[in-house]
Amino acid sequence: MTTAHAIHVQGLEKSYGDLTVLRGVDLEVARGSIFALLGSNGAGKTTLVKILSTLLRADAGTARVDGYDVAGQPADVRNAISLTGQFAAVDEILTGRENLVLVARLRHLEHPGTIAQELLERFSLTEAAERRVSAYSGGMRRRLDIAMSLIGDPPVVFLDEPTTGLDPQGRLEVWGAVQELARGGTTVLLTTQYLDEAEQLADRIAILHEGRIIAHGTLAELTRLLPPAQVEYVEKQPTLEDIFMAVIGHDGATGTTAAHDIHDHDIHDSLTTKDPR
Repeated sequence: MTTAHAIHVQGLEKSYGDLTVLRGVDLEVARGSIFALLGSNGAGKTTLVKILSTLLRADAGTARVDGYDVAGQPADVRNAISLTGQFAAVDEILTGRENLVLVARLRHLEHPGTIAQELLERFSLTEAAERRVSAYSGGMRRRLDIAMSLIGDPPVVFLDEPTTGLDPQGRLEVWGAVQELARGGTTVLLTTQYLDEAEQLADRIAILHEGRIIAHGTLAELTRLLPPAQVEYVEKQPTLEDIFMAVIGHDGATGTTAAHDIHDHDIHDSLTTKDPR
């Protein structure tokens, strides 16, 4: 079903006994976009995703996913979505290729081998395709998990804190996979507690705090909520992420060569930085 928004939520409420988790949540997610739901632990992010994916019933309010009412048309919603939880749901005994073929067969799709090969190529897993998943890194398992979620071409994908527990390189691999989803036209609702993750990936961001959306918009719109920045002249230092990726040689360089590159960068900065006074 084609509608202007892939996800539309209005006045959603949910309580567990005396504990109120969602207090009238409103949000809209445009088709083909990455929408980040940002909040601390206990803010209600996972509860909202469970309601939208028909795993929980809301106490009040309405929600539509891909044009279908979550409460009234749960089967249609399930056919339109894929949900990837906080931990990779892959079979470690099987190879990466076998995991993908298995899911394609469970969905009764034709040519499961072709589907698996296309996803292996799309998520840069071809070299590891015949290895057991137990030998995969955390980032590779997550990429395989996301690839499995795309079997059947769901128009909407929910990613609930997809980089929890990953090292910096694994996080970057998953970020690339999420961006690949959006390039393919998939709508992504991403929950995260990492500020840099929302900043890097999302077209729009909503901040969920104590069960309410307290701010939402693009990164530029949210930035304007703060007072104008004061300009200060400081020497730019490489970030820890810059250092980490350079030292491990992410572009094919050795750690030693990369470390020299950082040293040269610092020397260049010290020679070119001028005292503003």
